[in-house]
Amino acid sequence: MIASPILAAAEGGLLQIAKTTGEQFGFNTPLFISQAVSFVIVAVLLHKFAYKPILAQLELRRQKIAEGLANAEKAGRELANAQAKAQEVIGQAGQQAAKIIEEARAAAGVVAEQERQRAIADAQNILTKAREAGDAEVARLKGELRKEFGRLVVQAAARSTGEVLSADQKGRLAEDAVRQLAA
Repeated sequence: MIASPILAAAEGGLLQIAKTTGEQFGFNTPLFISQAVSFVIVAVLLHKFAYKPILAQLELRRQKIAEGLANAEKAGRELANAQAKAQEVIGQAGQQAAKIIEEARAAAGVVAEQERQRAIADAQNILTKAREAGDAEVARLKGELRKEFGRLVVQAAARSTGEVLSADQKGRLAEDAVRQLAA
């Protein structure tokens, strides 16, 4: 407890030193107290009317930003899902298109084969008709040739034998010539 009286003596001296120093620099205690009270009042008012609303706005803004980020993340997932679905639909459409093209090729092959068979049949019909027409023309020409040849034989025979042959003999001679030609 020896230190206490020294401290008390020093405090009395310190207090006096502080008071004289404050007076030298123009320290006014009532003015200091009024300014301290004004500062506390302004700080309380600022805290209540400015700082709290600003903090509330900052919190509200933080929540909106967090909400916006969550929405952006959700939109990103939905976009990825939509792109995956679009790729799936495009893939299915490609498969269906390939299938349709393959079916069309097969159908075109069948139609082409049918048309080819029909063309072959038509060509065969044309050839058959041409042969028949040719055969008929050949037969007609042979008939005309026989008649002409028979006439020529009769004429040649008539010239060589003179007018000795009768019309009946001339006919038989022509028929014999035609039979020999046919054989």
